[in-house]
Amino acid sequence: MEYTAKFLAQLLKGTVEGDENAKATKFAKIEHGKPGTLSFFANPKYEEYVYTSQASILIVDKAFEPKQPVTPTLVKVENAYSAIADLLKYASAQKQKARRYRSLLARWHFSTRFGKKVYLGAYSYVGRHVHIGDNTVIHEHVTIGDNTVIGKNCILYPGVRIFPGMVIGDNVILHSGCVIGDDGFGNAPRPDGSWEKIEHLGNVIIGNDVEIGSNTTVDRAQMESTIIGNGVRIDNLCMIAHNVIIGDHTVMAAQTGIAGSTEVGKYCIFAGQVGIAGHLKLADHTTILAQGGVIGNIRKEGQVMMGAPAIDAKLYMKAYALFKRAAEQ
Repeated sequence: MEYTAKFLAQLLKGTVEGDENAKATKFAKIEHGKPGTLSFFANPKYEEYVYTSQASILIVDKAFEPKQPVTPTLVKVENAYSAIADLLKYASAQKQKARRYRSLLARWHFSTRFGKKVYLGAYSYVGRHVHIGDNTVIHEHVTIGDNTVIGKNCILYPGVRIFPGMVIGDNVILHSGCVIGDDGFGNAPRPDGSWEKIEHLGNVIIGNDVEIGSNTTVDRAQMESTIIGNGVRIDNLCMIAHNVIIGDHTVMAAQTGIAGSTEVGKYCIFAGQVGIAGHLKLADHTTILAQGGVIGNIRKEGQVMMGAPAIDAKLYMKAYALFKRAAEQ
């Protein structure tokens, strides 16, 4: 797609400093800028590249004043980082403009209710009594079980598996290999030491504006529902066990695992490889740093925790300093 500096200024509510007819057809990092590319400058440590970049257009903050001559045309905006995020979202939306299409190699039932402009890729399967909202894109090799409800403007990438009876809101993105609604890990011990499987008859409810990464699994509830709140972001290779509740706008990085029946508050942040035990409650705005292990309730909002078992991050760093010093003696 081709962008002019004038168009970008209109789209991003900015101003042009230079040639308003300058054109760019590709995005590039500022250090890799070449003619015909569009870059942005938001981090002061990259300022040296502003003066060496050969990009055609450079998005910068309004407050930025070059100390040397620059080659690119500058598009000045309120916040360059936010502006490039908005532009990338716009570019992605243009590529994925909804169109009605159902591959002859896909399979669905007469009881399926498709909204307007639903895309259904080859070798995908849609079960009985499924309702799919307007403008939803279902890529190839996706399986959607019976009695599932999927909202508007969703994207299901290749290889997604959705078990029967799931409820998925609007504007949800499920990446490749994502599994929604398989059985939870429930087993009861028998007197002889073997294990009896506990059936899981509940479902998963996913709110609006949720994104779930590749090869992440969200288990169905044993009874009632596993719930993913609005605006939640879950990275690749995460594990959400049965009956977990995740509050609105919580984010978690790759390889995070949450055991069954734990309730996570709103606006929480979990870094990579965080592990959370089952049947716990975590307060809103909790942050768990990388490889943190939570084994008890967190009742106070806004805590930043670290370590396994996780404790206050500042206390952990003090304890680590003492531990390291003792080891060196």
